[in-house]
Amino acid sequence: MASQNHGLVMENPTINEEIQNLIKKVLAHREFLLLIGNCWITYKGRASSQLEPGERLVVIKEDGSVLVHRPNGYEAVNWQPPGCIFRSRVEDGVLHITAIRRKPTESLSIYFNLIYLLSAMKLKDHGKFTLYASEEDMQKAILLYPSILEEGFKPISYEKKVEPGFIDVYGIDKEGKFVIVEIKRKAAGRDAVLQLSKYMQAVQSMVNREVRGILAAPDVTKGTQRLLATLGLSFKPLNPRKCAEILHKSQSLKLEDFF
Repeated sequence: MASQNHGLVMENPTINEEIQNLIKKVLAHREFLLLIGNCWITYKGRASSQLEPGERLVVIKEDGSVLVHRPNGYEAVNWQPPGCIFRSRVEDGVLHITAIRRKPTESLSIYFNLIYLLSAMKLKDHGKFTLYASEEDMQKAILLYPSILEEGFKPISYEKKVEPGFIDVYGIDKEGKFVIVEIKRKAAGRDAVLQLSKYMQAVQSMVNREVRGILAAPDVTKGTQRLLATLGLSFKPLNPRKCAEILHKSQSLKLEDFF
């Protein structure tokens, strides 16, 4: 067992009464708990599931959330949101930890018969988180708040298929003109302008109405404004950070939710 001023680390501990008391204390004090070992899991609640024995990583955070990870992949195979209460015991050499959520009623029971690593500690994290959006996030932000592109813009669809490819956002402006929006996360250049022009030509051949093309990006590269003007296209500055803030407030809605 190795201990530090802010926590405790144990390698290959025997699962006994001492571990039982330690786990109870850690969970009662709402400390960060990390367990790596052989375990199996039962979930009961809105549905039900069973995960057969395997070597996994279990994280119980100070806010009462739980994550169970397999050796591969970044997504948790089982999880519980913050606010869980915990029950734990050792029986016949097996550690039982149950995370219980009251609304809705559900429980996640984890059983360890082997523990390779146990770590418990209080963590401090006051760092500011800055989120930068992807092109898909920028697309979602426009669909959620079209006015960030321009006042009066109304999206009709997204990822609209035309012969040259897929239009990021397709809509109508306040004057009733069709609008094609090409989104770039970084400074847009000649290739983005030419791609937008191809989309314009494809749509213009299908509709009997004026069509506008808008390149939405944080900035454009040298000479791109001149090409835009030559082809009759527009540039609208779109800040990825602002888009990220909009999405953060909207709790990551799916694109389908906007239509």
